[in-house]
Amino acid sequence: MRQRGQAFPLLTVVVALAALMVLGLGRVGPVVVARAEAQTAADAAALAGVLHGRAAADGLAAANGGRLVFWAAAGGEVEVVADVRGERARARARRA
Repeated sequence: MRQRGQAFPLLTVVVALAALMVLGLGRVGPVVVARAEAQTAADAAALAGVLHGRAAADGLAAANGGRLVFWAAAGGEVEVVADVRGERARARARRA
């Protein structure tokens, strides 16, 4: 007995799964990018802050599309938290 019409239902399932994966990537992608940008802003702000102070850290965070939400300086070390589109990242820098 020949079985006919088996390829179409299987193809439909594969196409539906591929569409769901594309939709998932469309939602996850911007979050991943924002996290990376927040880390870049935090790293730059921490390095600027340890060398030139809070104003420089604020400026570099803003130049990288973010804002500082936390700043702490003690001795030769600075710790910052930067926010970019709702994603936050922490960075530390120490004067050499």
